[in-house]
Amino acid sequence: MTSMLGSIKGMTGKALQLKRDGLKTRRLVEACKQLLTERGEAAGVSRAGETLALYGELSRDEQLAFFRALKTEFAPDPDKVLEAATAYAQHADSQRLAALTHAAEPPRQELLRRFNRAQGGTRAIVGMRERLLDALPKDAELRQVDDDFHHLLQSWFNPGFLRIARVDWNTPATLLEKLIQHEAVHEIRGWNDLRRRLQADRRCFAFFHPALPDEPLIFVEVALLAEMPAAIEPLINLDSEPQPVKAFHVGAFYSISNCQPGLRGVSLGNFLIKQVAGLLAAEFPRVKQFCTLSPIPGFRDWLRGLLGSPDAASAFPDRVRQSLDTVQRNIGPLVERGAAELRAAEKPRAKCAADIERLCAAYLMGIGEPDGVTRDPVARFHLNNGARMERLNIGGDLSDKGLRQSLGMMVNYVYDLKSIEHNHERFVAVKTEASKQVRGLTG
Repeated sequence: MTSMLGSIKGMTGKALQLKRDGLKTRRLVEACKQLLTERGEAAGVSRAGETLALYGELSRDEQLAFFRALKTEFAPDPDKVLEAATAYAQHADSQRLAALTHAAEPPRQELLRRFNRAQGGTRAIVGMRERLLDALPKDAELRQVDDDFHHLLQSWFNPGFLRIARVDWNTPATLLEKLIQHEAVHEIRGWNDLRRRLQADRRCFAFFHPALPDEPLIFVEVALLAEMPAAIEPLINLDSEPQPVKAFHVGAFYSISNCQPGLRGVSLGNFLIKQVAGLLAAEFPRVKQFCTLSPIPGFRDWLRGLLGSPDAASAFPDRVRQSLDTVQRNIGPLVERGAAELRAAEKPRAKCAADIERLCAAYLMGIGEPDGVTRDPVARFHLNNGARMERLNIGGDLSDKGLRQSLGMMVNYVYDLKSIEHNHERFVAVKTEASKQVRGLTG
């Protein structure tokens, strides 16, 4: 009996907590509706700050409930949209078009604009979207809410509003700490590592927004070299010696990291690369080639899928299918295992290295994909930005992460400043720009 009473009390406690949580979310929703009715500028700014403060008090579950309320209670009125669309279809003048545009815009967009008036509003909205992106896998219907966040953030973080700045050893320590924290490609292993990445033969540039002056949005790390690099270890080796300026002929982008998860999908990196290339060309006239040394994060998973379902490669060129058979015989089971097992199998990997390279080229060239374009996110990023796929590098990254992602493969993309627009247009037309060397691997 005592146990039963305890269970009942526990259930009652949970019910009360759920009710309190629901009340907090409801209170925020009503505050948002009030905010949308404000007409005075000063009162609106004050109420926006108060409303954002209420959001800050919510738990993660309550935030999810709030996003669902944004979807249902701050959506366009279908009847008004239909009425305005019908009127415009009957008489397409500017007045009716304006009425249709107004009716079709979700009220939550205006809500976000009013949030943005508050002190720290932009920062809060970026954080809000980060939480929203986390929630999307649980509720795909929230995609329409995210569309509104993305639409506004894309406008607010237009590259025309951004400031590019070089980051060096004299940059305030608080900002340097953020670089260490947000490095997403090649981990910065403490202050000595960071110092090496900021020496005379290295450059780091970041984008900043006026509303977030102390927060880098995205940063890129560059190595100034004599030739295009084939492996990452020499670039991030703490004990490597800085090279003299007269040796600089290549600017190699080896890491691009987004510092704001809430800005995922907002185009920033492409503009950063182009601006950095221009700055380096002006500072170092000898530097004539700009390239990347890039990871291939999706290759191993792609290969694992082919090895598990060989029929999926039936339409591949003969050479690619032969390489798949060779890899299956030599390291097929190892592809499923961890980095330690892959590293220990150095001889079997070396035996079929050329076949791994050919398969990697097939992956990056989009062979087997319905639209003929690779699904690799890094490849799509650079190709869409106007780069050319130049060279594959066997053993380019033999770290645990590199083995897990790509069996150690890396790739160079070249940014020819005269061909960027042409290459971008080709990619938009679903054509991958690649060197003869890369194309020859699968032909």
